[in-house]
Amino acid sequence: MFRKMLIANRGEIACRVIRTARRMGIGTVAVYSEADRDARHVSLADESVCIGPPPSHESYLAADKILAACRQKGVEAVHPGYGFLSENEAFARRIEEEGLVFIGPKHCSIAAMGDKIAARKLAEKARVTTIPGWNDVIESPGQAVKIANDIGYPVMIKASAGGGGKGLRVAWNDRETVDGFSSCRSEARNSFGDDRVFIEKFIEEPRHIEIQVLGDSHGNCVYLWERECSIQRRHQKLIEEAPSPFISEATRTAMGEQAVALAKAVRYQSAGTVEFVVARDEGFYFLEMNTRLQVEHPVTECITGLDLVEQMIRVAAGEKLGFKQSDIPRKGWALECRINAEDPFRNFLPSTGRLVKYRPPEQTMEASLPMPEGGGVRVDTGVYEGGEIPMYYDSMIAKLVVHGTDRNDAIRRMREALNAFVIRGVSSNIAFQAALLAHPGFVSGQFNTGFIAEHYPQGFSAALVPHDEPDFLLALAGAAHRWMRERAARITGQLPGHEMQIGEEFVAVLTDAQGQRTQTAIRVAPGNGSYAVTVNGRTRHLRFTAPLRDIRVTGEIDGEPFTAQIERVGLHYRIIHNGAQIDARVLSKRAAELEAMMPFKAPPDLSKFLLSPMPGLLADVSVQPGQKVLAGERLAVIEAMKMENVLVAQQDGVVARVAANKGESLAVDQVILEFE
Repeated sequence: MFRKMLIANRGEIACRVIRTARRMGIGTVAVYSEADRDARHVSLADESVCIGPPPSHESYLAADKILAACRQKGVEAVHPGYGFLSENEAFARRIEEEGLVFIGPKHCSIAAMGDKIAARKLAEKARVTTIPGWNDVIESPGQAVKIANDIGYPVMIKASAGGGGKGLRVAWNDRETVDGFSSCRSEARNSFGDDRVFIEKFIEEPRHIEIQVLGDSHGNCVYLWERECSIQRRHQKLIEEAPSPFISEATRTAMGEQAVALAKAVRYQSAGTVEFVVARDEGFYFLEMNTRLQVEHPVTECITGLDLVEQMIRVAAGEKLGFKQSDIPRKGWALECRINAEDPFRNFLPSTGRLVKYRPPEQTMEASLPMPEGGGVRVDTGVYEGGEIPMYYDSMIAKLVVHGTDRNDAIRRMREALNAFVIRGVSSNIAFQAALLAHPGFVSGQFNTGFIAEHYPQGFSAALVPHDEPDFLLALAGAAHRWMRERAARITGQLPGHEMQIGEEFVAVLTDAQGQRTQTAIRVAPGNGSYAVTVNGRTRHLRFTAPLRDIRVTGEIDGEPFTAQIERVGLHYRIIHNGAQIDARVLSKRAAELEAMMPFKAPPDLSKFLLSPMPGLLADVSVQPGQKVLAGERLAVIEAMKMENVLVAQQDGVVARVAANKGESLAVDQVILEFE
């Protein structure tokens, strides 16, 4: 076994690998960019090496610097994590040439599966079912149209070297084929330096289901069941689960056996994933093979009880797999939600900055420890409270993983875990994840890869997070206010005869963006450590089991446990539960009457300003003072978290001044331009 290994990655996956390595008694070396000097993975590792400036191509993608760090620290092996250089055949080969061990597949296996055209041909040779299509390079739009007509619309145009949704278009007619062919070639050339594209049949209402495989250097290969990854937004996975609620045992076995056949065809020696697209009739077709550890690997670990990182290390060290296919269990149900630093209410724009508060739910299971009986909660993360979310890398804050006895139990556990996840300082997609988990289509298991586009065609808004019991949120606000009043009444030094009086009758006031007020009478009566809270004629008994000094609050209502977030923001109580949020002012009846007479202060008119919609780097300003612009014309470009956001004029106008300079780091809502 290795004595020391280097992790050529950052963030949560670097922390994840370090945990297993530590349990196995292997020393660890972290690499970091200048932006990650204070990152969590650096403090967790035994040693660390700075490998360059913040941009990825000068640090985490700089193979020469990583190899120099290996020599400097005398490591024996390198774990690449996922992303960055994890599927780079040249990097894996150079590691091997240095006399080190690449903890992943051999470079020849990466090369065989990295080219999608070659991978399709290899899959067909291994008798793996593939989507009808054209496996050779297409040279012209005319040829693309002819092939599309031969296959039959709709078709998918894909870059051979593509990934992450880049270089991919769906065409429903000849014109879309011509446009898609040109767009894919251009995007592939810019993203991967390879403009080859191919065409295959587009499967309508497809599901994305993948098989986890594991092979060793002794010819053994097994599959570790499947993962359902159909809940995606713009080809990026959001929720993953294992097993799939859709396929039958026969389909599961057939997919697993084909995945193993493909892995054996390329002499695969590590953990890898064979991805399939599955049609409504459970017909399945090979999509691609990911020759690395997947982001969503924890759900497989939950249902099998295996540590995939440990298995990768043991295989890389030359050990045989310690189990056969028939030995692999499938217990319970696991779900994973990717918690990202993005604002779902601003079209999912990246959100960077300091984590003012970061309180994940209590963990009851960990990657490198045995699975607890009956399930639990796991958080894989690379951040900490007070740390920074930098603009240079992906937006992931954490992976929230739950394991339950069945699918309904796992969904219930995940909703509770999301309720308990406190993040302040940056925006997160927790509200969107909560809405997805509550959607009837998701709960029933009736969904496909078009689920989000179908149910959220206009994007996401607070109105799309309905609460099962709106009065419960008001009850929490009323009880919290009564608790606060009781605490204030205990303050010493009050003037005799003028002590604070605590009433039981209150009014909860909600005000929308247009100033429309909604008043609801609430009665809160204390007794025996709980409150009898009456809202809209219904009385419920509510008890807090955690102090309200923390944002995360636990309690019981009518004997049923709950977890919610209660925060005092100015004169409001901000209540968050199951993704829904209210800002309620809780007043006495007289105070509510007087408050209703106060004029509504409308937000300022910002139509004459171009504001930065997200924190990021101002990569370009396309206009100058005095210049006339037309609606739709490009004004500026902001870069953040591998994403380029082009800002365009919403109406005709004349630029009065440019308030920010190219290369400047912008805060959210910072003024970039002002119009006359």
